[in-house]
Amino acid sequence: MTHVVVVGAGQAGLALVARLRAEGFDGTITLIGAEPHPPYQRPPLSKDYLLGELPRERLYLRPEAFYSEHGIDLRLGAEAAAIDTGRRVVTLVTGAEIPYDELVLCTGSTPRRLPAAMGGDLRGVHTMRDIRDADALAPEMVPGRPALVVGGGYIGLEGAAVAAQRGLRVTVVEMAPRILARVAAPETADYIRALHRAHGVEIREETGLDRLLDDGQGRVRGARLSDGAEVAADLVLVGIGIVPNTALAESAGIAVENGIRTDEYGRTSAPHVWAAGDCASFPHGEGRIRLESVGHAIDQAETVARNILGAETPYRAAPWFWSDQYDCKLQIAGLGTGHDRIVVRSAGAGEQAPRSHWYFRGDRLLAVDAMNDPRAYMIGKRLIEAGRSPAPEVLADPATDLKALLRA
Repeated sequence: MTHVVVVGAGQAGLALVARLRAEGFDGTITLIGAEPHPPYQRPPLSKDYLLGELPRERLYLRPEAFYSEHGIDLRLGAEAAAIDTGRRVVTLVTGAEIPYDELVLCTGSTPRRLPAAMGGDLRGVHTMRDIRDADALAPEMVPGRPALVVGGGYIGLEGAAVAAQRGLRVTVVEMAPRILARVAAPETADYIRALHRAHGVEIREETGLDRLLDDGQGRVRGARLSDGAEVAADLVLVGIGIVPNTALAESAGIAVENGIRTDEYGRTSAPHVWAAGDCASFPHGEGRIRLESVGHAIDQAETVARNILGAETPYRAAPWFWSDQYDCKLQIAGLGTGHDRIVVRSAGAGEQAPRSHWYFRGDRLLAVDAMNDPRAYMIGKRLIEAGRSPAPEVLADPATDLKALLRA
């Protein structure tokens, strides 16, 4: 094996090539990125970067010299157009061919957009995924402007928080019965809803978007909602989820199932082709999942790197996430899917006091949401990763010393 090619210069792609070198791989590495920027952090785009508090250079995950110093051929502004798994060749849109011995797809994901029939192509309508999105959105955030956020998930709510902090008048619409319906317990949604309302954000749940309204010159001026109401909006942020980038794999005949389908080692259905990060679905428990987080992208990519070198190590996901909104840091460990009980612990008095929500199915601890409570998060994360479950009644007791649970 002499040449590893990685398509996708994001968090997963960088983690993979860095791990190959750290493990002693001395062959050729090519890292292909469609954007003109070297690998960078995405989470700060919708927070500190959008607020103007973080310069672009500090987004970069490694100094630009890192790639040449480690013998990594970083090709920016290079888009892969096709894969020939028989010849083991990646073809770029320019027509250039790059042969590989092992290929890794770290192609990431793309935000869902509103269709043109709903006004999705009007000026002033934005999504948030990359530097280009953030750079386009930032100058639109003019204090006093009415802004509409479509979607009450983490991306939408983070955008709403930044807009409110920039002095815009913000309305969030969520068609589900509540915000964060897919990803968090009602107790966590209640906390986050109250946080936004305390900062002047109007949240309308069980309310969808009928269509955006045109000002007659191709720019958004407002929206008609599913209940018939109309709201003013000079700016719209669409946060209705993302879709994995699978087109390259599909066109090469590689199996796709809610992402590029991999086995527990990261192999796809095509020989010598692997996948990692947002774009990959993998075995988990009795089914398959696809995760969208920095921690997962790094962990899975590093596992795949070791497996390319012959480790044969199964990937065992230990999910963790975070979301910064206003002065609240929400940290999440584990997956709460299938829970039947929430234990609430408060670290102080008041609606916005630090607190944690512990997800149980029966007597098994599944996940924890910690709001401005890093101690609860770290302890919960360690318990979940160790497969240990304190009794719900013990956690519910405010007198319980959480740290003691690690020694029990």
